[in-house]
Amino acid sequence: MSNLPNCPKCNSEYTYEDRGLYVCPECAHEWTLELEPETAQDQRIIKDANGNILNDGDTVTIIKDLKVKGSSSVLKVGTKVKNIRLVDGDHDIDCKIDGFGAMSLKSEFVKKV
Repeated sequence: MSNLPNCPKCNSEYTYEDRGLYVCPECAHEWTLELEPETAQDQRIIKDANGNILNDGDTVTIIKDLKVKGSSSVLKVGTKVKNIRLVDGDHDIDCKIDGFGAMSLKSEFVKKV
């Protein structure tokens, strides 16, 4: 018997090693022992303009006038945004702003309140 780990997705014991990756033949999941998928997701930390760590549900303020794409409106400095949601991508904050509606923002243009 080999000492290979069970699959982290389906817990199958029939895993095998292929070019530095562990592979599960039952669910086709591939992973490495150095950095498992759960660990990779936990390492994504989103920070505001001052370096404070942001979390879902935080309240932030905008630190720079931002043009709204497709509109002649501008989000002014000091606009308070409540209950943010962190997402993956270039614009890593989803939120609703009073008077503007649903919007995506970059974390580099906000500061935590």
